[in-house]
Amino acid sequence: MRTAGILLHPTSLPGAGPCGDLGDGALAFLDWLAAAGVRKWQILPLNPPGAGFSPYDSPSAFAGATHLLSLARLAADGLLDGVDLRPPPGDGARVNRAVLDGWHAPRVRIAAARLADGDPAALAAFEAANPWVADWALYKALVEAQGRPGWTGFDPAVQKRTPSALAAAREKLMPAVQQEVAAQLLFARQWATLRAAARERGVQIVGDVPIFVSSGSCDVWAHRRLFRGHAGADGWRAEPITGVPPDYFSPTGQRWGNPHYAWAEHKRTKFAWWVARFRQVFSLVDVARVDHFRGFAAAWEIAADAPDATGGRWAEGPGRALFDAVRAELGALPLIAEDLGLIDDAVHALRDGLGLPGMKILQFAFGGTNAHAFLPHTWAHPRWVAYTGTHDNDTALGWYRSAGARSQHRYRVYVGRDGAEPGWDLIRLAWSSVADTAVAPMQDVLGLGAEARLNTPGTATGNWEWRCTDLPGWAARRLRDLAEAYGRVEDPEAPAR
Repeated sequence: MRTAGILLHPTSLPGAGPCGDLGDGALAFLDWLAAAGVRKWQILPLNPPGAGFSPYDSPSAFAGATHLLSLARLAADGLLDGVDLRPPPGDGARVNRAVLDGWHAPRVRIAAARLADGDPAALAAFEAANPWVADWALYKALVEAQGRPGWTGFDPAVQKRTPSALAAAREKLMPAVQQEVAAQLLFARQWATLRAAARERGVQIVGDVPIFVSSGSCDVWAHRRLFRGHAGADGWRAEPITGVPPDYFSPTGQRWGNPHYAWAEHKRTKFAWWVARFRQVFSLVDVARVDHFRGFAAAWEIAADAPDATGGRWAEGPGRALFDAVRAELGALPLIAEDLGLIDDAVHALRDGLGLPGMKILQFAFGGTNAHAFLPHTWAHPRWVAYTGTHDNDTALGWYRSAGARSQHRYRVYVGRDGAEPGWDLIRLAWSSVADTAVAPMQDVLGLGAEARLNTPGTATGNWEWRCTDLPGWAARRLRDLAEAYGRVEDPEAPAR
């Protein structure tokens, strides 16, 4: 069935606290989606954010983002009795990271400690069902003890994961370790409740799987042989590092700095780490977007000491062998291939051979010829996900205001509008297209400008902080009209079968 979706990360949900959470604001959003005839809620990775609060630079590919926990839900569970839950004053228009760290996180620790003390059997069962959590909880406790991120500052024996050193560190830090296991259990419980509520409303959750992990992550510490790097006088470092060549976003490319995978070792282990990773992802979401899908065909390698990404090279990836291994263990998985950037025939062949939908970004469609691959009249089949824009783009209004005169003119002619409402023009274009799925960021529904942009690639500050402050009924009604008109929701006028 044709469907429509809205892109809104949980951090951007409305609410009184310093950040969107998994409580009442999330339930209100699900109700709004159902009223709008929207059957997919697309989010960003649910892992703990890393540098710059980015969910794409997480210290764990498996752990949950406990800053999303609803304190009200924890209080309802009896885990925050006697704790002041009144947040410091704020306008709710941006994520307040200082309040998250200084006010929200200590309250999560209180709730987690009470759960750990009160129900050790639940923690033991959670650890048994989630093998990754033991490494993550110890890693988190060690990082907090050293006062800075990453594992290269750990004691050398702990860095090398000498069994006796790990056992000693775990014993020494046991309260903090158990507290983090409990926090992860709380996240799993709250997310499961929210996902059940989405299903009750007929809404699927579309998750996101970043291809790379952080050099300082728990994943690299616990599975060093799976990543390319070497030990030096100042500890282990990735060599080479990841990025992309010069592109739309940057004339010198992007130097991400993540480690590349040792694909031969992954193949030797039958891609067990990836099987476990996809198993975890699909315990949380219904559909998953595979970020930087082209990296599985070939990825851009950059020398670790290179100043930018211009001198890199393409290195072959695992191809479909990885996905075949995952499917052999987990069965057919509903994936979306993020096939953007410098794409060649090998990427198309991998995507199509796996039968995956690719992405069409309407903002990119008006700067070229009338045969541009993102213009809807060129789409020969419906196996696409059409987006007005993504989390990395400006909003539709911001894009239109900054576009050149030629692009603005081509856009106005193509959509038959005057440019007064770029967000809604592109929503109509996506919803009316042949694409099986059409998605718009919430900012475009609200008609917001560049001030509401979520992320600007290549910049380190000011990203991932925008929040939605309203869920207007008029917008839900307008979306539902489009969904009904273009067959993305049940037609109320259709005769009963």
